[in-house]
Amino acid sequence: MDSGGKKRILVVGGSGFLGQHLLHELDTACGNMPPYDVAFAHHRPAPPPELLVSLSCAAPFSTDLVSGECFECSSGTVCQPHVIINCAALSIPRACEVDPAAAMDINVPTSLIDWLSSFRDDSILLIHLSTDQGIMIAECLEKKSLHSGDLLRGADAVDPLGDDSLVYEGVKSFYKEEDETAPVNMYGKSKVAAEKFISENCSNFVILRCSIIYGPQTISPVTKSLPIQWINSVLSCGKEVEFFHDEFRCPVYVKDVVSVISTLTKKWLSDGNQMKLVLNVGGPDRLSRAQMAEAVADYRGYDCSLIKPVSASSINRGVASPADISMDVSRLVRLLGINPISFKDGVRFTLENCSWPL
Repeated sequence: MDSGGKKRILVVGGSGFLGQHLLHELDTACGNMPPYDVAFAHHRPAPPPELLVSLSCAAPFSTDLVSGECFECSSGTVCQPHVIINCAALSIPRACEVDPAAAMDINVPTSLIDWLSSFRDDSILLIHLSTDQGIMIAECLEKKSLHSGDLLRGADAVDPLGDDSLVYEGVKSFYKEEDETAPVNMYGKSKVAAEKFISENCSNFVILRCSIIYGPQTISPVTKSLPIQWINSVLSCGKEVEFFHDEFRCPVYVKDVVSVISTLTKKWLSDGNQMKLVLNVGGPDRLSRAQMAEAVADYRGYDCSLIKPVSASSINRGVASPADISMDVSRLVRLLGINPISFKDGVRFTLENCSWPL
């Protein structure tokens, strides 16, 4: 990662859903002459070959978020970065509940911050995704194939993906950044602990509290269930499917999240003014899972009577889930001038753009 005068960016969790979309944006920001030197950390035996082929120049290295050993030994690959973007986490709420120690070890980026601090330089910006940049349609059931209370499908973690901004308690609508964080499960608690650790140990940081992230599949397909694609798949079978009608989120299109990160990166690299910032990153629409399914059905022309609204309380998921963690994104709009697209438009872009590049 020899800069040759270019600014250096490190993406942690670069082989996951958000990470791959972000790497593509960084690589193509200026046509055939990418303006950055980019490295990405991944947690796989080998970096995805399809991803490597698609990038003009990006240095991969494998890392362990708990031990941080590969951060220590990566100095030959990664020079001191100007920006670090952390997209990695253990984001399956149930897995965090079963193994809270692992949730804290992975989701609180101690080794990453220790490595960052070793440079003894205040000119590095950390952009941290304080949620599972991810997707959860795990609450859906298909009556004809499952017993009551069983999960039809559990959306897994992207490089980290899961539900959305679980740092909030979920007892009201449109949370603001300054509202109290009161997570109801271990996943949310680990994310709050991460925010606290970062704010106490980093000179410059931006914490992004993202809602459910959705969008087109990546060039190296992730194994998790992508929400729009999954809804489209089950409704296309012509069978009744149950969706929660009383849990509300503000799903956000992946390209909008990438745009937020890219704008913050450019701002930091251009003026270098101190940043200590928390931002809600969600779409403009407060939606239940049933309403999300209806949007997909409307676009595809499926029979909306296949969508059966049920209460979240009717299913034991083995982990508490907040009822309403819709978010107020007015600070995002005001500070960055970014207006996330509607869910209706996001569904259309997702299902129209089924292949890479976007």
